[in-house]
Amino acid sequence: MGRRREKGFTLIELLVVIAIIGIIAGIASARFANAPRKAREAVLKTNLATFRDVIDQYYADKRHYPFALEDLVDEGYLRTLPSDPLTGSPDTWELIYNVPDDLSPDEEQGIFNVKSGSPNVALDGSYYADW
Repeated sequence: MGRRREKGFTLIELLVVIAIIGIIAGIASARFANAPRKAREAVLKTNLATFRDVIDQYYADKRHYPFALEDLVDEGYLRTLPSDPLTGSPDTWELIYNVPDDLSPDEEQGIFNVKSGSPNVALDGSYYADW
């Protein structure tokens, strides 16, 4: 009588399968490791674009820039003041005021631009505060 073959997997077959699963998991985890950071960067870009658009709308309507970000909420240009997604606070926005040299004689200084208050570096190598 011949030797009967047992049903099951050999140790080599199991090791090959485990190695393949490990390689796939490594590739997937490396690919998705920066996903939360990319999402925060996308939210920051959207918030900055919204701020800049709303500041321009405010200026077109009032003929002066807002004196505080809360003015945009109080006047109905924004529902709420968005948080900086990198710092997690609406109080850390860096405000850029229009400089007195650019002002007409009857214009007061106001918020001309908004930037992130985060000192960190983005995935593309630039500083968030430069966006």
